[in-house]
Amino acid sequence: MRSLTMRHVKFASNGVGEEDVDVATERKRVTRGTGRKDLLRLENLTKVYKTRKMGHHLAVDKMCIGVPEGECFGLLGVNGAGKTTTFKMLTGDLRPTSGDAYLNRYSMTKDMLKVQQNIGYCPQFDALFDELTAREHIQLYSRLRGVPPSEENQIVEWALKKLNLTEYQNKLSGTYSGGNKRKLSTAIALIGHPPLIFMDEPTTGMDPHSRRFLWDLILNLIKDGRSIILTSHSMEECEALCTRLAIMVNGQFKCLGSIQHLKNKFGDGYTLSLRLKGPEFEHSQTRARRFILQNFPAADIKECHHNLLQFELKSQDISLSYVFSKLEEAQTDLNIEDYSVSQNTLDNVFINFVKQQVEKVQESEDSTLDIHASRTRSRAVSSTTNISSSSSQDDEMLSDLQAEVPLETEDDDVPLLGFGGAGLMIS
Repeated sequence: MRSLTMRHVKFASNGVGEEDVDVATERKRVTRGTGRKDLLRLENLTKVYKTRKMGHHLAVDKMCIGVPEGECFGLLGVNGAGKTTTFKMLTGDLRPTSGDAYLNRYSMTKDMLKVQQNIGYCPQFDALFDELTAREHIQLYSRLRGVPPSEENQIVEWALKKLNLTEYQNKLSGTYSGGNKRKLSTAIALIGHPPLIFMDEPTTGMDPHSRRFLWDLILNLIKDGRSIILTSHSMEECEALCTRLAIMVNGQFKCLGSIQHLKNKFGDGYTLSLRLKGPEFEHSQTRARRFILQNFPAADIKECHHNLLQFELKSQDISLSYVFSKLEEAQTDLNIEDYSVSQNTLDNVFINFVKQQVEKVQESEDSTLDIHASRTRSRAVSSTTNISSSSSQDDEMLSDLQAEVPLETEDDDVPLLGFGGAGLMIS
């Protein structure tokens, strides 16, 4: 009989104590029960992958959020931040390692079939059959959804018209453009009138006209009282659609709130643009730069092109009234044709948080390289002392190459979390 041994598994926890105040406030609201009326509620949802390369990798770290009816919640983050893993847990593709989520008070760990009846899902990669037309796709998914046969034609016509696919309804989906494939995936997600729709980068590959069309569709869905969970790499898209958003880094929420709130809280200040008069542009540039740096010592020059100068002003110790008064006084003397002062965009906020994800990935890669280097040196020493062990070294090298592939093993879903970032696992 195989003996069972218990061992403690340690893994890198990102530390809940370092949370942003808005994220911590939302966590308290959800865990204390005041968010029970939310359509979707995540309570300490966590996913830990066991891989051969990285050991136990914490992909989603104790996520807490509540999404009410009629809200478009944006989930931002670079590739690898944990967005798609979160979607997979919420749709039943993956089981969470710990924690739970509730949709209309149905538990996703206990009542997943009930949950799946109330969600629509537009995946990041189109789940379409190249040999089926748009009409056949919608018919197929309508039957899987349980739409009564007497209403099937009505649903199909509605979906084709809603997504502007009537022209392509009898063409094979394999011949569609990327934009039309995304439209068809969205149409499938809307079948059955689900109260909650997950959209994983829904406008990828769309031209500007199609993108604007889908934006209008999403806004109409929100007005109808449906909730949308949206991931996107487009800051413009998030500003147009999302009522709230969170930026995810290394499986954690680093900030949470409305667009304007995040700009005010995490933005690096203002962008000052000057357009100078000719013909002596170089002389005008020198004088303008000297003036800006004298009056705004914390200013950093971002761009300098011919007659255009752009500076970044930190907002901590500066007021807009002071900026405008100084520029109005010097506009004539500095040959300034016009100027503008604007608040930094959501892109600046996103990039500042993304750096943390990049730094962690770089540290992981460096540590992996160090491990491989030490193994290589140990093999070299072993080969010089004992040539007869070459076959065993070949086996070891083969296992190292196989370890490069991050595979999720069968015991992936064994609960690894406990108090203080430690857990128990049976082997």
